[in-house]
Amino acid sequence: MEEILEKYLPAEEGFAADLARAMNYSMRAPGKRLRPILMEEVYRMFGGKEQTVEPFMAAMEMIHTSSLIHDDLPAIDNDDWRRGRQTTHVVYGEAMGILAGDALLNYAYETAACAFRISPGDIRVEKAFAVLTQKTGIFGMLGGQSVDVTNEGRRMEREMLDYIYLNKTSALIEASMMIGAILAGADSEITEVIREAARKIGLAFQIRDDILDVTASDQELGKPAKSDEKNHKVTYVTLQGLEKANEDVETISREAVRLLDGLPQKNEFLRQLVRELVFRRK
Repeated sequence: MEEILEKYLPAEEGFAADLARAMNYSMRAPGKRLRPILMEEVYRMFGGKEQTVEPFMAAMEMIHTSSLIHDDLPAIDNDDWRRGRQTTHVVYGEAMGILAGDALLNYAYETAACAFRISPGDIRVEKAFAVLTQKTGIFGMLGGQSVDVTNEGRRMEREMLDYIYLNKTSALIEASMMIGAILAGADSEITEVIREAARKIGLAFQIRDDILDVTASDQELGKPAKSDEKNHKVTYVTLQGLEKANEDVETISREAVRLLDGLPQKNEFLRQLVRELVFRRK
């Protein structure tokens, strides 16, 4: 995945070189590369072997990274550390942090569009591109982030928290796995099963993130622990308690694996990856 990313990062040259450097600084920070790896593994599971998936993989990581840059800004979470290094706005300034996040989001769509040149006239690319754009906008990631930001410090019911998690976190995981299935030629019924499994993986992943925020160290997280408490955020742990949160991660992740196991196509690595992700310590 690191090799694929490097192929698509912008050149640090010309009058906008500082912007490219800020974008690349964020992209080269060590991360799990979870979403593109999930995309590729689903693609492989359904027999995909072409390079068409690669620009979508790079684009997905760019979109995710752009959201992290903006999350860390003083106007939102005001965090100085991310992925074990200083955040983009600390290194390059707040204005450049805003622009780097904006530029990465736009550059992601430009990158994904490279798939149209790799596989001209392929309807699967069109369908995948539509999923990418829909799941990252107001009806997906950004919609979830907006509700999260505007309700910070307020009393929140479970229904709203679920909306935030299913959009802010699950939407990109859904998009990743659905795109892998679509590009490999999976039919709509199977793609829907993948979407539902991904939805559960995203929810379990976010609940686990809440658990780690109160149980893990700064070193394990690669960012300040207890940041949710600092920002007066309602989380799954504050609503349900730590014990129930751990129980629900187990239940929801088991349901996701059951959905994957019910498919005729198998990918043991993908199955194990899901288990490791939702029970991670980092």
